[in-house]
Amino acid sequence: MRADGLAGGDGGADRLGELIPVALRAMAAGVAERGGPVPAGGPAAVAAALVAERGEREPEPEPVTARPAAGPGAPAAAPAGPGAPAAAPAGPGAPAAAPAEHGAPAAAPAEHGAPAAAPAATDRLSTTRTGALPRRGVGAEAALEQLSRLLAAGSADPADPACAAHLHCPPLAVSVAADVVASALNPSMDSWDQAPVASELEREFTAGIARLCYPGAADPDAVVTTGGTESNLLGLLLAREAGIVQPVCGANAHHSVARAAWLLGLPAPIVVPCEGDRLLPDALAAVLTPGSVVVATAGTTNTGTLDPLPEIAGICRRQGARLHVDAAYGGMALCSDALRPKLAGLELADSVALDLHKFGWQPVAAGLFAAREAADLGALTVRAEYLNADDDTEAGLPDLLGRSIRTSRRPDAFRMAVTVHALGTEGLGALVERCCTTATEVARHVEAHPGLRLWGAPELSTVVLRPAVADEAGGDELVARVRRALLEAGTAVIGRAALPTGPGGGNQLWLKLTLLHPHTTADDYRPLLDRIVATAGAELVAGRESPVAS
Repeated sequence: MRADGLAGGDGGADRLGELIPVALRAMAAGVAERGGPVPAGGPAAVAAALVAERGEREPEPEPVTARPAAGPGAPAAAPAGPGAPAAAPAGPGAPAAAPAEHGAPAAAPAEHGAPAAAPAATDRLSTTRTGALPRRGVGAEAALEQLSRLLAAGSADPADPACAAHLHCPPLAVSVAADVVASALNPSMDSWDQAPVASELEREFTAGIARLCYPGAADPDAVVTTGGTESNLLGLLLAREAGIVQPVCGANAHHSVARAAWLLGLPAPIVVPCEGDRLLPDALAAVLTPGSVVVATAGTTNTGTLDPLPEIAGICRRQGARLHVDAAYGGMALCSDALRPKLAGLELADSVALDLHKFGWQPVAAGLFAAREAADLGALTVRAEYLNADDDTEAGLPDLLGRSIRTSRRPDAFRMAVTVHALGTEGLGALVERCCTTATEVARHVEAHPGLRLWGAPELSTVVLRPAVADEAGGDELVARVRRALLEAGTAVIGRAALPTGPGGGNQLWLKLTLLHPHTTADDYRPLLDRIVATAGAELVAGRESPVAS
């Protein structure tokens, strides 16, 4: 069948109906091939497997014979002689090919990034350098089958309980299905004539998000972003446009705050000390002046801790400072009656960052930026004759260009809206509660485990822990090696956090479990805790036996 068929228009849905099952079957095969939360072997093994899989099939008019390599970039010679075995391409995580038999001639060195040995001559497979594009296509079905399987086999799987390093959620199936529809229809959200209904759905959804953040405000509004980084950039941009130029944030703030200040030409943020990964209000009051914008955090990346928002908001109000809250992690706890009190004071902020690709279970990207005063978003207004001409907007066509700092952008609000329509805010809140409850229970298991030390009780769904043996021998180096050993073995993906718990308040390395899987229980993580302890013991022994630690 044709590979250049369209997803939309007459017959587009039918063609998708043929191709999507191919991709899903290949994805399932790749997941089975991987057999764990992440491919084993680390970056080198994954890269080698990718190179082994890539190539362009081209019929050759003459039989392939062994020939010397023709300089850099030439493929290594194929094994010579009748019956010489050919190395089959390895999937991600597969072991490297066995060394040549003793006495066999070594293959010519291959260019960096190329396979070490040429595929079998009978395959007629002409290998190419990594990054080369195929000259001839293989067709839609074959391309989907091959690369979807490869991607699944070589991906970290956030739906596996042992994949718990980052704020990287397993997306809901309803959201992924909605994303297929949005991708097929491909509305571009920079002008109404490209996205008539998509723009209206986005308007309704963002109005609801604004009201969720600011239930008592007279005229709040929200826009769609790519995530917390873009939302924090907008928070500082709107402050700058209001004449406020000095950012102030806690030592616990996300790195994007300093980056946003740099991008906007603002002074570097004044960094306020924290205690327990929480900004200290008294320290903030000591440095705050009018003309400052404070960036508080509701759910830190390291520990999930929330800054004391009511106190911070009160200080900002008294000293004439603006307040932006980075609630990319914790913001959707607003959907839970039980957890909403943790976010008291959020409604006092001038602007808020939210991410639904964290607590929201959306595919990346799914960011939102809410402002207490819709008029503040007027700073995003820009005119382009071909997109939002004055006479068109005066005639009633909505201006979408002023809803983002981007021009062309995907209809990301559609899958978010579908998800909320399916679950309601109550259903989303229940999922957030489950993750937070599971984290609390996992923390209890950590506290009771003789081989582990708990940093503190989780405030959201992050559990911070450290192998006890690291305090006796090995220290931070051992902690780092434990994380890498689990990753390279393909058995677990866990995070790391540097926190000021060392001697004299110096940084100390901890391991981190960020639990965003709403259907797991604490018992699903007990084997992982045992594995962390066992790996720490094994790495400590290995470090003692080797003069150079790995």
